[in-house]
Amino acid sequence: MPSALPVLASRRGFTLLELLVVVVIIGILAAIAIPKFAGSKERAYLAAMQSDLRNLVTAEESYFSANQTYTATPATTQFASTAGITVTIAAVSVSGWSATAWHSGTTRTCAIFLGGAPPAAPAVNSGQATCT
Repeated sequence: MPSALPVLASRRGFTLLELLVVVVIIGILAAIAIPKFAGSKERAYLAAMQSDLRNLVTAEESYFSANQTYTATPATTQFASTAGITVTIAAVSVSGWSATAWHSGTTRTCAIFLGGAPPAAPAVNSGQATCT
């Protein structure tokens, strides 16, 4: 004798509610991760600018050793900045120099000065690269 109950068809796929829950969870995770990634990029830009300024110190001191003067032209010191970073030597004197650096990916700047040159903001200690 056949059963009076209908046979239930097997269920395939996901319901709309299950898909919406997954999309909401992915959105929450993205909302947490994206600001942290942006902060990491900013710190990387600042580290690259500080590194370039410290490399400029080495290049300027090497140039001074050979010529007994500092130079306002980084190309004469064989110095090349990292891609996206612009380094400008602002003041050069017999006793020192100052420079600033900025990156196209951030609004912050870094500066350094050495010897008797007037400090470039935000640098306050000779030989120490400082960023805003």
